[in-house]
Order: sequence, then structure tokens, then C-alpha cells
Amino acid sequence: MPQKTIFIETYGCSSNQNNSEIMAGLLSQAGFLITNNEELADIIILNTCVVKSKTESKIKRRIQDLKSKKIIVTGCMPETDIKALKKLNRNLIFLGTHHFKDIVKIIRDYQERNLDDKQQNEYIKINDEEKLNLPKVPQNKLISIHQISEGCLGECSYCKTRLAKGKLFSYEKENIIKSIESDLQNGAKEIWLTSQDCASYGLDKNKDKSRLPELLRDILNLKHNFKLRLGMMNPNNVLPIIKELIEIYKNKKMYKFLHIPIQSASNSILKHMNRFYKIEEAEKIITSFQKEIPSITIATDIIVGYPTETQEDHNENLEFIRKFKPSVLNLSKFSKHKQTQAGKLKELPNKIVKQRTTELMKEHRRTAEENKKVFLNKEVEAFIDKKISENLYEARDENYNIVLIKTGKENLGKNVSVIIKEAGVHHLVGEIIK
Repeated sequence: MPQKTIFIETYGCSSNQNNSEIMAGLLSQAGFLITNNEELADIIILNTCVVKSKTESKIKRRIQDLKSKKIIVTGCMPETDIKALKKLNRNLIFLGTHHFKDIVKIIRDYQERNLDDKQQNEYIKINDEEKLNLPKVPQNKLISIHQISEGCLGECSYCKTRLAKGKLFSYEKENIIKSIESDLQNGAKEIWLTSQDCASYGLDKNKDKSRLPELLRDILNLKHNFKLRLGMMNPNNVLPIIKELIEIYKNKKMYKFLHIPIQSASNSILKHMNRFYKIEEAEKIITSFQKEIPSITIATDIIVGYPTETQEDHNENLEFIRKFKPSVLNLSKFSKHKQTQAGKLKELPNKIVKQRTTELMKEHRRTAEENKKVFLNKEVEAFIDKKISENLYEARDENYNIVLIKTGKENLGKNVSVIIKEAGVHHLVGEIIK
């Protein structure tokens, strides 16, 4: 039987990026051909995301547009939207988010006509799947993405992802270390740790103690030259380990990048969202880090237009941005998901949500640009991790700021000293010091 050519399209977070890399690795190892051209593909894999309803709608349109192709839908949508997806295309194949390692098997079942309804249901059942030490085709060989857990301990009223991902399942520390060590030996220079809440790592094994500090120390002790970027952490799980984390962040191998998703600066909204903390606790975390590491990059997430959000709640979001000046703000309009508690609430008028989004983004752009101007005419060390065009490279300084560098030399994968000449809202422009 001739081997099939496969195109993979990925939506969502860095965990999904990693899952697509793993699927590409497993398929390549099995003899399938991976293509970047969907026109050449026999099979198209859509690795889906349900965080935003806008993204869901985009994926559904893609499914309709690709009706002439054999499509495998994987990621979070099979667990949450399978009935709606079947109405779009009765011939879809579904692979649940807990079965990425079965990608070759499900295609073989399809090819051999063994994929009946009973077998299809097996591929969307929730089970613990550790996605480590597997073949993968990285999007960028210098960047190594590692999931440290699946699922979460949260009960957020608006979140559809937790319905797909399930409860927290932390991967074994030894397997994470082994996977990272392997990638470092193969030339990776930048390690990303990712999950739905990195600070919850290990709390499924021992609810009284996160094992994240222990994991981070063991990774940083590896005898390689690399930088480590830690993914998002919910405030309630950061607080018990904040002192340990601050000391770990001082390690020269750690990117000074702190992603604390607040979702709202209003305690009233946080209570409705069932977020398990008050805004004062999130502010304490940010203030503590900024005191010890003044130049640290703060990233956060805010949901605009939660159904119970008042003008006063919105004003608290604006004040938070003015006070803490996050350099990275992932701003999302509230997405109505019928399966969630918040999905049963009456939505705010779109006009109000749109206006509040514009106001928050305007304030963010102003304060973020202020942050960047601090670096003007300063010398920074940066790691070049991406080639954008023939003479343009993207680098990251120790605070994980994007530094664009124009140079005629091949500098990919190198550490360079640069002088910052320009500052934008979300990037810097630097010149390499001769």
C-alpha cells in the first residue's frame, strides 16, 4: 500500500505545537510523508483549540472548505464538539487530545477499514498519556518544547478546555529531564516548559506541595548551555512557592519572563469565574518578582466582557494595566461555550465589549511601549533563535524581549551583544556590536 502524504495544521497553545511536532515525528518514522502544501496532502490533520469561539468557528469553516480531503480532527474539539463536527462532515476521523501517540494506529485502522464506530470511540476516551521521549519534527530545531503535565485542578466557569483535557496528570520528572537532555544533545538551545498551569506540577501526587521548584532546579543543573522559558502559572498555585521561584528565576539560564494570567482585575469577576484567588494575591506575586528582578517581563491574560462585568470592573482592569504595565497582554473577548457555567449567562452587548477591548488595548500599547523605551541605547545580550528573511533575524534578550537584528552574516543559534536602537510596543531593534 503506497504511503500517504500528510499536512498538519495547528491551532492554539505551545502544548498543541508540541503535539503536532510529535505527530509529525511518529508519522515520519512510520514512513508517511509530511508536507507543507495542503494541496499535495492525502490526509489533513487539524490539531484544534477551543479556548476562543472565534477559533472554533474558523476551524469549522476549514472543515467545510476541505470536504474533498480526508480529515483527522484532533486536539480539544473531538471531546467537546463531536456531534456538531459530524454534522459538518460525516466522514471525519476523530483523535482525542489524550491519544496523540495513536496517530499512526488510527490511520492504519482507517486504511485497513477497521475504524468502525466502536473503535473510533476508543480514540476519544480520556486516559493518561505522557508525551515525552517520542520522535518529533520540531518547527524550530533550536527551540525544544516540553509538556510537563496535562489537564488542571481548576474549575473556571468559562473554560471549555478543561472539559477536553480533564484532571491534572503530571508527567514523571525523570522522563521530563531525559527528554530535555536528549534535545539539548541534539542542538536545542532554548527550552520551553508548558502546560495549562505549570505551578500545579505534582499537585496531583501531593496536594500540599508543588514539585515545580524541584523540577526547575534539576533542569537548570544540566551541563549544557541553554535558556529556559517557563510557561503560564495560575496565581493560587504560585503563592505557596513564590520565594523558591524568585530565587530560581535569578539563575542566568532562566529567561526573566513571568506569565501570570489574572483573567480579571476585579475580585467580583474572579469570584464569578471561580478562579480561586483574589487580585491582591496576583498583584503580590508580580510586585515580589519586580522587586527582586526589576527588568522582568510580565505577561498576563484578561478576558473582556465576562457576562457579569460592570463598568467598575472594567475600570479595575484599566487601572491594573496602568499600575503593573504588563509587556505582554493576551486580551480575549468572552467566548460563550454552552457546556460551561458561564455559557448559560446572558452576554453583554457586543458594542460594549468591543469598546472595552479597544480601551484596554490602547492602554496596554501605551504602557508596553514605555517599558520598551527603557532599553533604548543600552547594550544587551541576545540569543538569535529565528531567521525571518535573508538579512533579518529574531533574537531574545534575557527578559525574553523580541530583538530584531539586521545582519548579512549567518548568526542563527548564536549569542550576540547588541545596542538597542529602536523600541516598539512589542519588540526592540538592535545592532550587533562589532
